[in-house]
Amino acid sequence: MRAAFPKLLSSQIAFDIARSILDGFDKHYRLFREASQDAKRYFEQREWKTAQTRARERIAFYDARVQECVHLLEDEYDEGDLTDEVWREVKLHYIGLLINHKQPELAETFFNSVCCNILHRTYFHNDFIFVRPAVSTEYIEPDELQPTYRVYYPAKDGLHYTLKRIITNFQLQGRFADLERDVSHVEARLQGMFGHDLMEPNHQIQVLASLFYRNKGAYVVGKGINGNRIYPFVVPILYNRKGEMVLDTVLFDPTLITVLFSFTRAYFLVDMEVPSAYVQFLRTLLPNKPRSEIYTILGLQKLGKAAFYRDFLHHLRHSSDCFENAPGIRGLVMVVFALPSFPYVFKVIKDHFPLPKETTRALVKEKYLLVKNHDRVGRMADTLEYSNVAFPRSRFADELLAELKEVAPSIVEEDGDEIIIKHLYIERRMMPLNIWLMEAERRGDRAAVEHGIVEYGNAIKDMVGVNIFPGDMLYKNFGVTRYGRVVFYDYDEIEYITNCNFRAIPAPRHEEDELASEPWYPVAKNDVFPEQLGTFLLGNPDVRKYFMKHHADLLTPQYWQNARQRILDGHIEDVFPYPQELRFSYKPLIPAAQAA
Repeated sequence: MRAAFPKLLSSQIAFDIARSILDGFDKHYRLFREASQDAKRYFEQREWKTAQTRARERIAFYDARVQECVHLLEDEYDEGDLTDEVWREVKLHYIGLLINHKQPELAETFFNSVCCNILHRTYFHNDFIFVRPAVSTEYIEPDELQPTYRVYYPAKDGLHYTLKRIITNFQLQGRFADLERDVSHVEARLQGMFGHDLMEPNHQIQVLASLFYRNKGAYVVGKGINGNRIYPFVVPILYNRKGEMVLDTVLFDPTLITVLFSFTRAYFLVDMEVPSAYVQFLRTLLPNKPRSEIYTILGLQKLGKAAFYRDFLHHLRHSSDCFENAPGIRGLVMVVFALPSFPYVFKVIKDHFPLPKETTRALVKEKYLLVKNHDRVGRMADTLEYSNVAFPRSRFADELLAELKEVAPSIVEEDGDEIIIKHLYIERRMMPLNIWLMEAERRGDRAAVEHGIVEYGNAIKDMVGVNIFPGDMLYKNFGVTRYGRVVFYDYDEIEYITNCNFRAIPAPRHEEDELASEPWYPVAKNDVFPEQLGTFLLGNPDVRKYFMKHHADLLTPQYWQNARQRILDGHIEDVFPYPQELRFSYKPLIPAAQAA
């Protein structure tokens, strides 16, 4: 009878390689946690620019440590010593090293990244890498001094005292403007949510032990529990104009909490000893959000990618529809295709671009990396970037495959019953705004048209606030999420506001200037003429009416020039990932006539 267990592990080389890879991961996660811990100090000292820089640097930590590890192994070992049997043992030794590890799922992903940089893609199966997780993340206990969450019992001490204790337990170094007042505001709103559960002795409040830092805010994330009833809530902590801390509001609507943790925003900085425990806690608040997206929004985007890809492979095995061109106007730079049963799109850069596009594959990749590292301010979709992805040939529509081979032959390869795409991006699928507006017009739903235009202008203004000029502002380059938010997703012409020169169109010198097919004035590469936007955007009378009502300032060079100057002056705009009217300090504007 054949043995059910592998033979005794005997390769010292295999163990040493496994140890080196885990050492590389441990170095990465130590630096990752240090960056997250630093966020508390930056918040307390209001060092917003430093915090932004640190958040961008943290994104690059992972790839830097992977390359360090790859170079170490390539320098240390001869290729002839690294047989298939050795590589099999490497993985088994690695599993043994993870038995009592606090971040095994992250360490497995790091192992995959190192091995996929060294091994050919034919080795990308479970004998050599972690196609499936090998170590459970259930019930990993943190150190006693670093709990995942703290538990409070409001029935014992009263809700007001409990909430004040929750805030003070974070030991923020700084002065609150009026903590008693703010706690009373939070208490009043939570009273309505908790209701009679507050009076029951088994009612408890659980709060994650680390604040969630992003932009200029720190967020308390918690939930009330009574039996099988769960009440999620988030309390943002901000600074007022006097430099004092305030509790800005309390969010308990699941939709608003989901938007706070959206794929269109910058990653949070959170100090987590056991990240899987944080993810499990957040999943109880966000049951419809996949684990992959929660890991990503916590800054663990590489594990998010790995978890997403496992979900994708599972979906492929349990579906039968074919990949086909995504709906919408065909792009000049990308081929975009989708699997109808899967809520994402796949984007492949073409080899060559027709006029008027003047760009290169390298420049397009650079633009997407810019967005990955930038504050996406809730208005730019995050992208997952993959290399050497194998798709079943049988799942491709013939028309789509023919187009891919024609326009991107350098990165599309047919290998037996598989299609290998050497580089692609994957994004959440949204309805293109141009289609959304056309359907609203067809239904005669003017409220929906107005909402779309308001959101479109707000999206542009939010991006402007973080130094982003979309470049191509046509409606087809924006999508509408399931929550009705408008999000930008076409990045090949994106540019920093500070790199643009916003100009007014010079007055024509004579009648011939007005009739000329070419401009009568010199135009440099980064010149932008906001007055021209209306020509491309406002052909529809309803759209024009709503645009001029809400966003006429976008057609003036003064708006853009003023925004550019504020950025150059070092001003960092406030970003509120929730409606302004929910803020405790919100005062609705009173029309002048009514005030009189």
